[in-house]
Amino acid sequence: MKHEREMFGGLTVSSIEVMPAPEVFLVRCLRLWCDSQAGPSDVRDRLAEHMGPTRGAICYSAMEDMFSVLFRHSRRRLVRHSSECKCVGADEAILAHFVTTAATGAREDAMLLASLLIEPTMMMSLTESANQVGLHLRRAALCEREEFPDPINMTRH
Repeated sequence: MKHEREMFGGLTVSSIEVMPAPEVFLVRCLRLWCDSQAGPSDVRDRLAEHMGPTRGAICYSAMEDMFSVLFRHSRRRLVRHSSECKCVGADEAILAHFVTTAATGAREDAMLLASLLIEPTMMMSLTESANQVGLHLRRAALCEREEFPDPINMTRH
């Protein structure tokens, strides 16, 4: 039964090509974060490259808090697609939309989305971290007024 539940979290519901840039960036960061032990430091480096060292470090800290709560207190194992995949799974789409919603200040809607991912006692903590991550990603998008780079395919300077 557990395998069936995990399968639904990975069910393709969208595509990288049609999602808003901040949500795509977040999905790519999630995948990169989980790919290896070096994933979190790779995400930190990409955020610094994209946002600058100070803003990147602040966004990374909020993302680290968000992922820590999410991974420790999730209702079940979060299912994600491979780094190269252009498909977006249900769990990835919910997380991306949750972060975007939290950044708008729609706290009740964000917490409703959080309830799909996490234990009820941790919804507020996850929502606060997601709000910060989402605000940093939106701010970066507004500053650049262009598409977010793909954190997986970015080359280091």
